[in-house]
Amino acid sequence: MTVTFKGIVPALITPMTADEEIDEAGLRTLVDRLIDAGVHGLFVLGTNGEFIALNEAEKLRVARIAVDQARGRVPVIAGTGAYATREVIALNHKMQDVGVDAVSVITPYFNGATQQELFTHYERIATGTSLPVMLYTIPAKAGITLNVDTVRRLAGIPNIRGIKDSGGDFDRLLQLINLRRDDFAVFTGTDSMILWTLIAGGDGAVAATTNAVPDVVMSIWNNFHAGEIDAARRAQESLRPLRDAFALGTLPVVLKTAATMLGMPAGPARAPAQPLDDAARERLAKALAQYPRAV
Repeated sequence: MTVTFKGIVPALITPMTADEEIDEAGLRTLVDRLIDAGVHGLFVLGTNGEFIALNEAEKLRVARIAVDQARGRVPVIAGTGAYATREVIALNHKMQDVGVDAVSVITPYFNGATQQELFTHYERIATGTSLPVMLYTIPAKAGITLNVDTVRRLAGIPNIRGIKDSGGDFDRLLQLINLRRDDFAVFTGTDSMILWTLIAGGDGAVAATTNAVPDVVMSIWNNFHAGEIDAARRAQESLRPLRDAFALGTLPVVLKTAATMLGMPAGPARAPAQPLDDAARERLAKALAQYPRAV
């Protein structure tokens, strides 16, 4: 499949059973429901997909299930980021065998790196695969980011085809949008900025809230492209209660709990993340009262 990075691409949660094992049936159901809602791609094994809590075999299994269930209807992007460059390259080779359409690579985390080290990291990764590569920055979690000049340099590498920026800094996002081309897309990874990214000329969003409220997120995109900006704005604002509720627990506990409450397959997050207490669940339920259940 020829991959065009554009549109609403859910950052999938990884559904799990009560004993914290991958819920294959739940993942297949989630894939189908999101595709039926009109999403433009699927992004598995991102931050909300708990990639840091999965071993390599589990990551490959999640990707394999998503590819199989998507059946070519939309592209599947797999998160393959790790601290060590060689580890990313090796996983990319295996993901290519699984059949994913592209990979997303988070900045190396925990230990920090200079901008030149980051450039070399991504350059080696890109030249080590024929798959399209999406850069992924989330400084609040990784502790480091790619500065705009480094992104500019990386955008010149042929199969680095876009960036997901989850920093929440709109001025920076505008600078990144100035770098976009037909072969280099700019996505927000901050769901509260979807509409504003589209208005500014960005290509779309990798949006985790789509797991719980796919119709709401898709209405932002659909109304924007229909020229119904007021309706798109109302849809964007309606995400606020869910986004604000994320502060109630450890990522992605709140999102998975919300998805479950709204009838989407999710299950628990893996320990050490713990379920919400009763008070937090009650506050979350109130925040979700405005959203329709999926089933």
